[in-house]
Amino acid sequence: MTSCAICRAEGPLRAVAIAPRDTALDLCATCAAGIAGAIAPAPHWSCLQSAIWSEVPEVQITAWRLTHALRSEAWAAELLGTVWLAPDLLAEAKAHPIAGDDTGETHRDSNGAVLAQGDTVVLIKDLPVKGAGFTAKRGTAVRGISLVPENAGQIEGRVNGQRLVILTQFVKKSA
Repeated sequence: MTSCAICRAEGPLRAVAIAPRDTALDLCATCAAGIAGAIAPAPHWSCLQSAIWSEVPEVQITAWRLTHALRSEAWAAELLGTVWLAPDLLAEAKAHPIAGDDTGETHRDSNGAVLAQGDTVVLIKDLPVKGAGFTAKRGTAVRGISLVPENAGQIEGRVNGQRLVILTQFVKKSA
């Protein structure tokens, strides 16, 4: 008996086609359901931390797609920030996202960490605030940020009592 190409689980497997390639992977029921879009944070997906480094291109593509679908989880966002896929494989992985996966951009700080509504960030450089007559100093904590929905490069937050739009490239997520 063989094991699942992603999680290495033994048991009943089924062949799942990997688009756009003309190949299939033998996957367990959980991994196959994840590819079909039924994916939610669960301990099962810790297998992606090793599968994404596979030497088999189809496994890399599939693991990247599953990890990307879970990118709201801190471990998945961190994994996506550290993994490197060949440009052609990355293009294939992005071209066919998991069903129901939001392909919209994710708000990320200057280090690539995923930002969420309500997070606290720290300014990494002095920012002159036009029209307000002050400079937001480096190291200033901005608590309870809001994400600008139509622009992944911008967040909103209060500095010195003023509501500001801040570029994500000038902040880092606070622990």
